[in-house]
Amino acid sequence: MSMQRKETVIQFGEGGFLRGFVDYFFQKLKEKELFDGSVVVVQPIEKGMIGELNKQNCEYNLFLRGIDKGEVVDEHTHIDVISRCINPYTEYEAYEKLAENPDFRFIVSNTTEAGIEFVSDNKLEDKPAKSFPGKLTQLLYRRFLLGLKGFIILSCELIDHNGEELKKCCMKYADLWNLGEEFKAWMETENDFCSTLVDRIVTGFPREEHEALCKRIGEQDNMMDTAEIFHLWVIQGDHEDELPLVKAGYNVIWTDNVDPYKKRKVRILNGAHTSMVLGAHLYGLETVGECLKDEKVSALLKKCIFEEIIPTIGDTQDNRNFGEAVLERFANPFIRHLLLSIALNSVSKFKARVLPTILEYKEKYGSYPQGLTFSLAALIAFYRTDAANDGEEIMAFMKEASVADILKKEEYWGQDLSPMLDVVQKWYDCIEAEGMEKAYGEVLA
Repeated sequence: MSMQRKETVIQFGEGGFLRGFVDYFFQKLKEKELFDGSVVVVQPIEKGMIGELNKQNCEYNLFLRGIDKGEVVDEHTHIDVISRCINPYTEYEAYEKLAENPDFRFIVSNTTEAGIEFVSDNKLEDKPAKSFPGKLTQLLYRRFLLGLKGFIILSCELIDHNGEELKKCCMKYADLWNLGEEFKAWMETENDFCSTLVDRIVTGFPREEHEALCKRIGEQDNMMDTAEIFHLWVIQGDHEDELPLVKAGYNVIWTDNVDPYKKRKVRILNGAHTSMVLGAHLYGLETVGECLKDEKVSALLKKCIFEEIIPTIGDTQDNRNFGEAVLERFANPFIRHLLLSIALNSVSKFKARVLPTILEYKEKYGSYPQGLTFSLAALIAFYRTDAANDGEEIMAFMKEASVADILKKEEYWGQDLSPMLDVVQKWYDCIEAEGMEKAYGEVLA
């Protein structure tokens, strides 16, 4: 029973992601006898799922499925590393008491992108403060008053420099609540707010397969979780001595700078998604899996990744390995990823994920990359259809404006893209005149 092990981790968040990612690592470290602690889960918002977790003695089953080096993997793990769950809205004293236990060393969080925010009407006396950084500051201040050492804080929210942003919010609460310079100095020196990059598609509760999976394991589990086999956790800092994730064989990188890894993920993984899906939808496909099975679409995807994106950001073996892993992830037979769900807000996604590669490629090689500029033409053609899903003004403009006017729209792209007009217009005319199938043939020729 996990209750017998000392509690060493406070986890803000009980959703599918943390249970399919961080808790999996703690579970595996425990099984390899590299970690003798357990996790206490804190529900970060008023409505949550810890009631369900508590009903199951904080235990659940995780299925990791996908393709790894060409082999189909279907791994089942029974997770029992969580000792208890606390709802600070109904058990504030139990929450506050966590500060008193010197064994606690790690804090992990995933409170969604909106979770790391400073809300100025939160008070120290609130039980609890409403925002996640407010709750954390309450806990840290109590810890400080007791003269105990601080924490290694691992933020997993999907925002840039998540650890630094969380620390900034906590410092603002220290000022707002007049907690004193000594406390701020303790926060600074006794705690390590680590920014991290997390990468794993967690598909969550397997609604359609739930009954079959319960039969497979011989138990009813209403907190079951599913995810892909791929994982990457890049952590700014180095606490391998206390959290031996690399020693345990996991794809974890301790580094002094997360940014290059973030760039690689955004350009290769997200850039490949965004450049592929709109043309593939116009071609008549529905899912990412179908794209990988289609000769033309997968050939263009590989061209974009290995001939355009990777040469631009750095043709290293690491980047090529990451590109190969992306293809396996996209081909995962256990995930049905709809193209139209990825297509949401494609203009802003294209600006962040694909456009920087196009512009850097031009600077580096003197010409525009054919595959990625083709994907911009496909984006324009897609926005002419009723399938587009974006802000109303964007959709209205994109539906009627000429290719030239669209490329001039600096508020969409951050700059005037008129120099790209010839190549984008050529591909757009090809798509409109000959249809998507022939257009794929042309760009691949």
